[in-house]
Amino acid sequence: MNTNKSFLSKFEKPLVIGGPCSAESEKQMLDIAGQLDQNYVQVFRAGIWKPRTKPNSFEGVGAIGLKWLKKVKDEFGFITATEVANANHVKLALENDVDWLWIGARSTVNPFTIQEIAEALRDTDKVVLVKNPVNPDLDLWIGAVERLQAQNIKNLGAIHRGFSTYKKTKYRNNPQWQIALDFMDKMPGIPMICDPSHICGNREGIFDVAQQAFNFEYDGLMIESHNNPDEAWSDAKQQITPERLHEILKKLELRKSDDPDAFYHSRLSRLRNEIDEADQSIIETIGQRMGISAQIGELKKEHNVAVFQPERWKAIWESAIKQGEKYGLSEEFIDKLLKAIHQESIQHQNSIMNQDKILKP
Repeated sequence: MNTNKSFLSKFEKPLVIGGPCSAESEKQMLDIAGQLDQNYVQVFRAGIWKPRTKPNSFEGVGAIGLKWLKKVKDEFGFITATEVANANHVKLALENDVDWLWIGARSTVNPFTIQEIAEALRDTDKVVLVKNPVNPDLDLWIGAVERLQAQNIKNLGAIHRGFSTYKKTKYRNNPQWQIALDFMDKMPGIPMICDPSHICGNREGIFDVAQQAFNFEYDGLMIESHNNPDEAWSDAKQQITPERLHEILKKLELRKSDDPDAFYHSRLSRLRNEIDEADQSIIETIGQRMGISAQIGELKKEHNVAVFQPERWKAIWESAIKQGEKYGLSEEFIDKLLKAIHQESIQHQNSIMNQDKILKP
């Protein structure tokens, strides 16, 4: 577990941020704080302002909740955290001595909003965490962090909360792990925190997603915890009790960056060589497939037949899904892979179709 990044260096254990999705009352906040095990949870979170999709939904208690956060800090010693979505939120949070601020996915998607927040936070030594944008756009995520860096904000972190998708999956927000891993590769000095609550949208998957995050050597977790989840005023399905949170945290296994064992490295090297050969074979096979697609394009052009054939595509897709099942490949993966190959094939054929004809004078 990499904890030598900026503000995380003071924590001996992986960072855990816990607390309710929304602040509902002072009693609720203090009750939850009292049940959280501070041997595992270092930061207490609560949403004060809640951006909702539809009007007339619960949009947070507002500034009064900041007083309750302050009381949690004073009585229990927690570091406190809340979401800010505009300059006024920043002003109020700083006035009430909130320790950490995070910028939500709906804000990250808007550079104007990020710039406003960044300027309001200029030169702060507070910790500022940036959730990934709602849509799967790595540049937007990185750009948000860079706007904050430009305002001399040094204690920065990222939160991976998954990405919206029009397709129904087992996740509320598809994790698309590769985007987060690419972020970590491009910005290695920025700690990465996983938010299993928003990725899952339910209680059942939180452990598995949290473990996967640690398998990828994330720096911490943000998990929503409520003293009575079923009665929560927002996101009830994804919140868990403090007791369940502790059960999950105790079961999680941290992964080390490396192992000095010689056999491990020898075996790993051989397996990686096999991976490289398999990847090369895959690329060669796809190249051959595109060559065949080009021939089909020439044939269709000659006979003036449309590039896209829906029935043929449906048959290919169904066959590939069945083949993938035999090798333990998920339908989601096969779907993405096949669509990428099919799109490339269509582009090849379309290019052939659009070749200018030589016009005789």
